[in-house]
Amino acid sequence: MSDPLPTSATIGILGGGQLGRMLSVAAARLGLRTHVFEPGAAPPAGDVTHKLTTAPYEDVDALAAFARSVDVVTYEFENIPTAALDVIEALAPIRPGREALRISQDRLTEKTWLEALGLSVAPFANVTDHASLEDAVQRIGTPSILKTRRFGYDGKGQWRLTTPADAAAACADMAGAPAVLEGFVDFSHEVSVIAARSPAGEVACFDPGENLHEDGILRRTTVPARLTPSQRTDAVLMAAKILNALDYVGVLGAELFVTSSGLVVNEIAPRVHNSGHWTQNGCAVDQFEQHIRAVAGWPLGDGARHSDVVMENLIGDDMDHVLELARETNTALHLYGKTVTKPGRKMGHVNRITPARSN
Repeated sequence: MSDPLPTSATIGILGGGQLGRMLSVAAARLGLRTHVFEPGAAPPAGDVTHKLTTAPYEDVDALAAFARSVDVVTYEFENIPTAALDVIEALAPIRPGREALRISQDRLTEKTWLEALGLSVAPFANVTDHASLEDAVQRIGTPSILKTRRFGYDGKGQWRLTTPADAAAACADMAGAPAVLEGFVDFSHEVSVIAARSPAGEVACFDPGENLHEDGILRRTTVPARLTPSQRTDAVLMAAKILNALDYVGVLGAELFVTSSGLVVNEIAPRVHNSGHWTQNGCAVDQFEQHIRAVAGWPLGDGARHSDVVMENLIGDDMDHVLELARETNTALHLYGKTVTKPGRKMGHVNRITPARSN
């Protein structure tokens, strides 16, 4: 696909969670339709998409029918089975491309790739069993974090090692899953850059946001982040370097640690990102529209920030305070339509907006 998609074209979205929901809303504003493929019943995106396919990723016929019905396919999460992508790619283009998925699906592959690109990452080592974990602890030290190489998110699949004696229990909890040991980075805070690249190679970056996590889950993103002008420039250039190295199309989130010796890449996410939700009320073109523009081959929008924003996730019982939040001034409420509230489950977010100050 080389020409921009016309309005009324259909964008296929793999995954029907809140990110798929917000992508569908953004596409609709541009006159584009979406078709969501989601294994789970009654997904958040199902309320706002033009068409929904409910089927497992192992259903080859359903995948093929989905791919034939759309003009391009994108995704809201990384962990899509390779076999499903094989079926889709034979029938429709996938944006961002599969190389970004291959790298981001595996923490060891991701860190090795970033390091080869010349970017700083935390010390790391491959862990396959107890012996390799003990060797990794000896080389990297403690405190450190053992993470599964695949399928971990929001603090899941992670074990903190405070002393070398913690290795045995962590290895048992790992239950044979391939993992990577990461050394602790002495950082003051974490920031993330939400960046986009078009098929023509045009790059646009949003202002870096400063992230605060609680229990492994993003609680709050504040924009502008505490960064010097040179750090801000470095953060944007690092994100652009990653995009160009991947020949990327779409929006990508890059999480960075701010240290006394420079910026260290924590991880990348080849999709719209939780820490970019502030753009919905801080910019004329938000991350979701920017992603749709990119995968549709449209010109990228102006991502300049017109307001300062504090984005706060609504997690679990935070939903008890929705009506109070709805009364707040200069506060935009975004709910995901999830009917079941669970501890640790992201149910929505709020963006609190103030006039922009200088960075």
